[in-house]
Amino acid sequence: MSLTVLPSATGAVDDAEAILGRQAARESAARTYARSLPIVPVRARGMTVEGADGRRYLDCLSGAGTLALGHNHPVVLQAVRGLLDSGAPLHILDLATPVKDAFTTELFASLPEEFARDARIQFCGPAGTDAVEAALKLVRTATGRGGLLAFTGGYHGMTAGALAAGGDVDARAGLGGTAREPVRLPYPYDYRCPFGVGGPQGARIAARWTASLLDDPKGGVEPAAGMIVEAVQGEGGVIPAPDEWLREMRRISSAHGVPLIVDEVQTGVGRTGAFWAVQHSGIVPDVMVVSKAVGGSLPLAAIVYRGELDVWEPGAHAGTFRGNQLAMAAGGATLRFVREEGLAERAAQLGERMLTRLRALRCLLPVMGDVRGRGLMIGVEIVDPQADPDPLGARPAAPALAAAIREEALRRGLIIELGGRRSAVLRLLPPLTMTDEEAETVLDRLGEAIHAASAAGRPGEAARPAAVARPAAARPAVAAPREGASRRDIPRQDTPR
Repeated sequence: MSLTVLPSATGAVDDAEAILGRQAARESAARTYARSLPIVPVRARGMTVEGADGRRYLDCLSGAGTLALGHNHPVVLQAVRGLLDSGAPLHILDLATPVKDAFTTELFASLPEEFARDARIQFCGPAGTDAVEAALKLVRTATGRGGLLAFTGGYHGMTAGALAAGGDVDARAGLGGTAREPVRLPYPYDYRCPFGVGGPQGARIAARWTASLLDDPKGGVEPAAGMIVEAVQGEGGVIPAPDEWLREMRRISSAHGVPLIVDEVQTGVGRTGAFWAVQHSGIVPDVMVVSKAVGGSLPLAAIVYRGELDVWEPGAHAGTFRGNQLAMAAGGATLRFVREEGLAERAAQLGERMLTRLRALRCLLPVMGDVRGRGLMIGVEIVDPQADPDPLGARPAAPALAAAIREEALRRGLIIELGGRRSAVLRLLPPLTMTDEEAETVLDRLGEAIHAASAAGRPGEAARPAAVARPAAARPAVAAPREGASRRDIPRQDTPR
């Protein structure tokens, strides 16, 4: 995709284009974000990213959810600089250190009390997919079984075992026979209900399907080592699991003696309006997979699990970078700040206001097939409004239009990405420190981008959508983060030059 920019007096555009050219020549064909977001970030703070060409962007990708506090938040920088200046070791394998002890204490304090009471933690390789592999290995070791229960639409990473657990057939194409195929169970998807009913009834049927299959002695399902699930499917299209359905999965897995693994890699640390997404439903998992935001923007991944599953022999699982001290320092500071500032509650409130405004916009722009999400994990499914709907009213996905909207958003200084089936869901993952003013600007720019892309090729359409009434200003029930730690640290959001 091309991006029109104005050259600067210093020739910065030429520098940026040269860097992009060298990246294309040198890096793998597997690169992704660099293709859809052809920018060269040189500075970033809070929600603002500045490119080498001098343009500024509001970042609603946040490192795919990694940057809970946005870019270069003061508490993160202070923690990292403090560790660097202290002379403490930066790499310690799995040795005990004060930094590691403080991080683990803060992490355990954030967990559901019943879960934390007898929990164990295993630090893994630096990415969430490494922690998923560790979780699968753990439950297979503990149960002596090999099978796995997973869900349609799931995403758990790009290594062999994690890919096999995911629902993306194209992404698994290169695996061959290297990973065991799980039993695939239905995940509730209200807008495109596989059972043709939607709503609570669709979720009940999905749960009944799972219970019936596992109860059937001739259903063809061998006893499983674990069940892995996301409380909100992120890459699958921002699809929140109904709380009652998730409680039923907990009941079913317990009844069959199957450990329940909840993948909180993207949903954790306040993202969905609770510190951990499982807290919405009140379930207690057997294994929780954590990464992304727990490292405070630096690589860190771990599994936390019930003590009774801790049957590993010494050295049964390891990883060179499981002792990333910088990430533990940054992560501990992030966890503490999210807790002390009530950012999970803030995400719930601000996310609901954003969803309300997006649903109002949906009434004016029929390409917006569905608006959904939880907290500051928001998705807009883009559809073809001219095509015939299915019996539930859902129209076919429009991935090309979604890609055009992403490009129009970038032109307007807004970074978003796509996900979901056929890559037709616009995904918003802003930092939890986003201000009310920034949220309004994001929605303004997104609305303009959707209208511009959907109007392309239809002469006579207005350049901007009809104004959407904003909610009346009111003092939020949950205050924004304290001034000195967040709002003053976010630079003025100029319209991109």
